[in-house]
Amino acid sequence: MIDFAKLTVLLIEGSDRQIMPVMQSLHDLGVKMITLNRSRLEFGYASRYPAVKCLLPPDAREEPAYCRHLLELVEKHRVDVIIPLSDFTASVLSKHKNEFTPCVKVAVNDWEIFQRATDKQKTMLCCQQSALPHPRTLVDVASADDVVRGNLGYPLVLKPRTASGSIGFHRIDSEEQLRRVFPEADAKNGPMLAQEYIPQTDIQYKCEVFIDSAGDVKSAVVFDKTRWYPIDGGSTCCSASVLRPDIVESSVRLLQAMGWRGYGDVDLIQDPRDHVAKIMEVNPRITASVKVCFAAGVDFARQILEDVMGEPVTPMMEYSPGQVLRYLHTDVLWFIQSPDRFRCKPSWFSWKNTTDQIFNPKDPWPFFVFSLHALAMFGPEMKKRKR
Repeated sequence: MIDFAKLTVLLIEGSDRQIMPVMQSLHDLGVKMITLNRSRLEFGYASRYPAVKCLLPPDAREEPAYCRHLLELVEKHRVDVIIPLSDFTASVLSKHKNEFTPCVKVAVNDWEIFQRATDKQKTMLCCQQSALPHPRTLVDVASADDVVRGNLGYPLVLKPRTASGSIGFHRIDSEEQLRRVFPEADAKNGPMLAQEYIPQTDIQYKCEVFIDSAGDVKSAVVFDKTRWYPIDGGSTCCSASVLRPDIVESSVRLLQAMGWRGYGDVDLIQDPRDHVAKIMEVNPRITASVKVCFAAGVDFARQILEDVMGEPVTPMMEYSPGQVLRYLHTDVLWFIQSPDRFRCKPSWFSWKNTTDQIFNPKDPWPFFVFSLHALAMFGPEMKKRKR
């Protein structure tokens, strides 16, 4: 059995919202925490929980220097486990996993498997091969002509094969728009994926799964994306845990077909035309909305540590439905822009069984620090998501 109090865990990076419930869990377990941050305005630096708060030097932000800096931190602080929290850090650690494993446990999949999840085209091909529900998708599109020949019909979706959130997402309503948007989108965001457009009138879902090193499922939590921002397709600002065995089944089958191990996040959207929840993508790191899973009774942080340390992973297959998570900062923006502001369920004004994605009464300072930082970052972030 693990003596958690003897473990030193490095969390990277401190700017990601998912660090909040992870830090709370590790604190409750008695783990010594170290956070790596890019500024003092990040959650991992503002929190009272980390024993050590490190700042990433400006000269260590490119991949090779970043790896060297991480290895130095591991040696200096005798780190036992690294848990990456962002797409960038998970990607770097997966790609260079062999450099780290001689001296530290790394909670990330091998690079070959990792790539299957980060590339939306590879994910869709895996869905096809496993007969899993997913949007009709064109592969290897290199030009607008390839999309036209695919006969997806309009509207259709154009998005980068590798990107997070709503960055690079385009709804295309005509061939004229497609020919105008495709070259610039491809040049800006890299290879694109073209899919049929699923009407946004039903519910989006996420399924968080933990598969141990032996390939056994130890937890699976489904929550809906009740509200998202931007309102025409973006990141979750309100969600609630729900019981959906069908979504658990398809998500688990996909991750197991990929050979996935550890924590995995599957995004789905329910098609109002046939009422089937269809797989959209896999996120190969802890999702920003994971706090709803902790509120529902599933402690992924504990499972991660047990698994990477070679211990039996505590099964947590049962969870509480109806736990609500709100990201107040963007939920306010949703309220301002949405025509459904007074008709949404749960009500925008209700806080029943609700927790905020960032605010923690036991560790409140990160919420206030982030609020100031968010004001400064709002313009650049919205520019990245400009349609």
